[in-house]
Amino acid sequence: MQLKWLEWAKQIQAISQTGLAYSKDVYDLERFEQLRALSIEMLSTYTDVEEEKVKSLFAEETGYATPKVDIRAVVFEGGRILLVREKMDGGWSLPGGWADIGLSPKEVAVKEVKEEAGIDVRAIRLLGVMDKKFHEHPPSPWHIYKLFILCEQTGGELGAGVETSEAGFFAEDRLPELSTERITASQLQWLFQSVRSGDPAVWLD
Repeated sequence: MQLKWLEWAKQIQAISQTGLAYSKDVYDLERFEQLRALSIEMLSTYTDVEEEKVKSLFAEETGYATPKVDIRAVVFEGGRILLVREKMDGGWSLPGGWADIGLSPKEVAVKEVKEEAGIDVRAIRLLGVMDKKFHEHPPSPWHIYKLFILCEQTGGELGAGVETSEAGFFAEDRLPELSTERITASQLQWLFQSVRSGDPAVWLD
């Protein structure tokens, strides 16, 4: 669940970013820069992200502050779910990543499966929209919405990608060590249950 200090740090960052985008007064701009520096120090102190990296990432963010969108493709085969092993931390996750400018959520899901697992899929429907702060992920500098999109395999050959070292289908009781930054065991359990039951309801945090 969202830690209070993390919630405050993200709010300070959002206020400073929006203030820097719309303020004209030189003294207000200076104060918003100070707020941004404070939020960066808080986030780098209590997360695993180095201060310089947090600073550079936040410096690239301009305009009104909004949540980031993480899109994850959900592909089943014979009752097993497709997972890919992330090179970054060695854990397993659903294929996916940040939403891309110019692509729809369905197009992102199809692209990510091809790039990370080697197979072709067709995006079918939205399964859930989760706010990362309500789930058991490690602390993150960003406020993130996670979109889970059910996909159906149409072709291709299973294999690794540029950002992944392995890909495979796993049974619900045989899940590997997960990349909890990207997916949690409870989220996977819900996906198994949702698809198995055929419930058309969309999870909405």
